[in-house]
Amino acid sequence: MTTITQRRSLLSSNVRNFIGLLFLVTALATIGNTMFAEGSIFYVSTYTITLLGKYLTFAILALAVDLIWGYCGILSLGHGAFFALGGYAMGMYLMRQIGDRGVYGNAELPDFMVFLNWQELPWFWSGFDSFGFALLMMMFVPGLLAFVFGMLAFRSRVTGVYLSIMTQALTYALMLAFFRNEMGFGGNNGLTDFKELLGFDLQADSTRLGLFIATSVVLAVAYGISHFVMASRLGRVIIAIRDGEARARFLGYRTDHYKVWLFVFSAALAGIAGALYVPQVGIINPGEFSPLNSIEIVVWVAVGGRGTLYGAVIGAILVNYLKTRFTAIMPEAWLFGLGALFVAVTLFMPNGIVGLFRREKSDDNNDDGSDTTPPLTTTAEAS
Repeated sequence: MTTITQRRSLLSSNVRNFIGLLFLVTALATIGNTMFAEGSIFYVSTYTITLLGKYLTFAILALAVDLIWGYCGILSLGHGAFFALGGYAMGMYLMRQIGDRGVYGNAELPDFMVFLNWQELPWFWSGFDSFGFALLMMMFVPGLLAFVFGMLAFRSRVTGVYLSIMTQALTYALMLAFFRNEMGFGGNNGLTDFKELLGFDLQADSTRLGLFIATSVVLAVAYGISHFVMASRLGRVIIAIRDGEARARFLGYRTDHYKVWLFVFSAALAGIAGALYVPQVGIINPGEFSPLNSIEIVVWVAVGGRGTLYGAVIGAILVNYLKTRFTAIMPEAWLFGLGALFVAVTLFMPNGIVGLFRREKSDDNNDDGSDTTPPLTTTAEAS
């Protein structure tokens, strides 16, 4: 009991430290953008604010993948699909807000539908003129897809590389589907030319700053909830499934139910990340479904350190910062660099960056408690 209490106290301390650091960075960036003039050493440009906001959406996405891979041992190569679905839900809402300000001046139909001679708005676009409905769909659609996929896969006890291939096939199939104009999502060009969000001009500096702050808040909340889940009895069962699913099943746990629940939660979190991403970059297209994007997410988590949460955040921000820098310097060689980075981490840093700092610490001082979770040893706990 004392060990569990100490672990929970340590987890609470880590959550406070993470949120405190995130708040500090957000406050400094906000002050630099609003209180200092351009040319000052402390000035933070709106472009940088938007870039930071994009990095934070990727951090939320990395959290989602770390939950399912780092804590449950399920290597998903399809979380880019959940991210893109959340982005499309937001994009549909933003397209409905354009009204008659589009190129063709049609108050009811988006420009791409007018161009393709659509006569009426498809039924699945209904309701997206409401932000509340769109917000619900940002989580519901990815969650529903994850639920259906998870029920079919986990109840059939598909695991390992076969499950990874299935998740990758899922996102590839969605990419091909969304490329078709007949789907009603803008085809190859996707959704873009957004004007406003909740009445605020998306091109205004203040709106860009507001989106950055909102993303920071969502990341803090997502991190806190994720830590709470992993510190709970549910989290300990999930870790037990990762370390020995057959044993957990033998003790009476319906392991497929736990995996489905976590997969749905992770997918919904990825959908929220996609919804925050779209208004900051100004576009969503089928390219976001690319299997390469899902593989990149896994690289972020591996670089930072899976099974730690904060490692996933570190990896997402660091790798995307390097990507921003090196795509400008050597755009053709960046993908080779990304692949080399993943190989190097796998061979020399299997626990990621976090593992380097924890190498000299004992398991009893593990920051997130994932490696010190006691095994499930009694059938009484399963009842």
